[in-house]
Amino acid sequence: MRLPNTAHTSRPWRIHEIARDFRLEDVWALPTPGGPDDFPRLVRQIAAGDPSRSWSGGARALWALRWKVGELLRWDRPDAGLGSRVPTLRDRLPADLRDAPSGPDFDPFTSLYLLEDEFAAEMANRTVHAVMHLGWVPDGAAGYRGQMAVLLKPNGLFGAAYMAAIKPFRYVIVYPALMRQIGREWRAPPPK
Repeated sequence: MRLPNTAHTSRPWRIHEIARDFRLEDVWALPTPGGPDDFPRLVRQIAAGDPSRSWSGGARALWALRWKVGELLRWDRPDAGLGSRVPTLRDRLPADLRDAPSGPDFDPFTSLYLLEDEFAAEMANRTVHAVMHLGWVPDGAAGYRGQMAVLLKPNGLFGAAYMAAIKPFRYVIVYPALMRQIGREWRAPPPK
């Protein structure tokens, strides 16, 4: 379920001090009901996900199309990413976060930091520098759930136009498929 931006901005997340110049694009309540200690499970689940294999046909096709267009237009080459086109946000981390566990990397994201109730990872290409932020928050019913925020810094007018063009597809196809998949995986029994 999409949440108002204040669901993210009102919390004392560490990402606020690191990504001040990023725009908050989306905030989502994740279908991950749990207890106070379930956040590491959510981070592992997100890092292990593969939309190219697990999403519905329409979302999978859209994902494949995006990667094919990116390949043809060279959006995702190493010289367009972190450390090349843009510096990594790891350079902005205060010492306590730099020294903390960084958490898992997963394509196309590179982990920034992992705390008891907060995880952030970044990616960059020719269109955007983006941060995916996960938090573990009280659900208002004596439990907890995941919350995901997406922070962006578009790459110039082209990046802003690209993000505007894909916005309807994100809300109609990508995010609904992602929420269904997260919920299915969360409810699945653990592997034996």
